Amino acid sequence: MRYLVTGGTGFIGSAFVKRLIADGHDVRVLDDMSRGRKDRLNGVDCEVVNADVREPDAVVTAMRGCDSVIHLAYCQGTQMFYTEPRHVLDVAVRGITSVLSACERTGVSELLLMSSSEAYQVPATVPTGETVPLTVPDPLNPRYSYGGGKIISELMCIAWARTGVLDRLIICRPHNIIGPDMGREHVIPEFAIRMNRLVRDYPRPRVIPFPIQGTGKETRSFCYIDDCIEQMCLLLKQAEPVGIYHVGTMEEIAIAETAHAVASWYGRDITLQPGTLQQGSTPRRLPDTAKMEALGYRPKVHFTEALDRTLTWYRDNG
Repeated sequence: MRYLVTGGTGFIGSAFVKRLIADGHDVRVLDDMSRGRKDRLNGVDCEVVNADVREPDAVVTAMRGCDSVIHLAYCQGTQMFYTEPRHVLDVAVRGITSVLSACERTGVSELLLMSSSEAYQVPATVPTGETVPLTVPDPLNPRYSYGGGKIISELMCIAWARTGVLDRLIICRPHNIIGPDMGREHVIPEFAIRMNRLVRDYPRPRVIPFPIQGTGKETRSFCYIDDCIEQMCLLLKQAEPVGIYHVGTMEEIAIAETAHAVASWYGRDITLQPGTLQQGSTPRRLPDTAKMEALGYRPKVHFTEALDRTLTWYRDNG
């Protein structure tokens, strides 16, 4: 197979590209490097096209000769949701429009769309199944630019599938994927980068004050990058012609527990200082992964090991 991967120099994209190459596939990457980094693919035998996914002709050119497209190009990072909602939505809507138009023009009829757990916002039920309604609770809150863009992308892909442009559509909704070199705008990297500084500023045996957003009772279900990629590869092989799947784990961890685990890894004690939770942030994130389990998937890297691998990288590269 020859795959086009948009956003292939990002955290998840570059890991996916490496796995596809290792599995014997040919890969072409399209990325404008605005959020990703080409050096993530150093030594990887793939073609890299430096172009914006919002440019229809560039996407068509990159897609020609491919058998399948994996669309990951998007604007990540919670702070960007709040500060640049117009840009987030522009990349989301124009990006998916360019990809679907290119599929129609080139005849590429298989698409894997990377959506997000943010499409649920505050889910109606926890654990959350794939049939739980997708919501935009408050259009005046810029946070929902991200989830709203994912909802639009899903709806457009399904419409294109129903009208015959796509013969196979796989929609993935990842939940809190973590690992080395995942950026700086997520909870565990933020905690790690802060601890790198605090262990220098606070000599032993002093307990370190540690501010957090919210009460600490909020939860997330962290999934290590290798497990995420394993699930996506399994979906390429076994997913139904049009299907929606959670990518993640059911190992729910409180933010307070996460903070203490990070501090303990650094060999330090902290005292949590609760703060204001950003408006629109969900109190719990726990996917129901029964559909992935039915395909035979079981997680291999549990939270403690995932945290160790991630924090090691941020300590050494912080």
